[in-house]
Amino acid sequence: MFNNKDFSQACENNKAPILEQLLVQFANQAKILEIGSGTGQHVAYFAPALPHLIWQPTDIPDNHGSINAWVEEAKCTNVLPPVPFFIGVDDWLFDDVSGVFSANTTHIMQPNEAKLMMETVAHHLPLSGIFCQYGPFNIDGKFTSHSNAQFDQSLRQRGYGGIRDIAELQQWAKPLSLLEMIQLPANNHLLVWQK
Repeated sequence: MFNNKDFSQACENNKAPILEQLLVQFANQAKILEIGSGTGQHVAYFAPALPHLIWQPTDIPDNHGSINAWVEEAKCTNVLPPVPFFIGVDDWLFDDVSGVFSANTTHIMQPNEAKLMMETVAHHLPLSGIFCQYGPFNIDGKFTSHSNAQFDQSLRQRGYGGIRDIAELQQWAKPLSLLEMIQLPANNHLLVWQK
């Protein structure tokens, strides 16, 4: 019935610990923009557990079928249809959002794209808005694990930008403040930014 669904094992592994944090971080938010919804597994898992939120998934059009299939199967009533949003290409049309979520996107982007994402979110997020950013990050110029160093090498060999350093993101994200740096399983962190 839901043949369009793509599947990511990483999403399956990390969705529960991420949700545990989002229940706290997004408790007082109203509408969330997800940058890079991918397969749609995250939104289909998070949205029913956060019924006070309206969730706006975004991704390249090729992924919209999978996002819709996951959302439909989960019978989500608080998820809007996915829209195209590619950093540096598509305009920001989300001025009613109070929070932003993005998982496993920063290390896929080229450095200039990651910089532009941080600047764009910092510019458009409303005062007291929250940006939750999940993935592997370097701290003080160092990898947090040997596996992350290997992953970074693999990313760069495949033409991706690689793991970014948190200090670098802080420079790009001004005037956002990094409120929390929450360690999650598999050498990943959830960065919680606020304007």
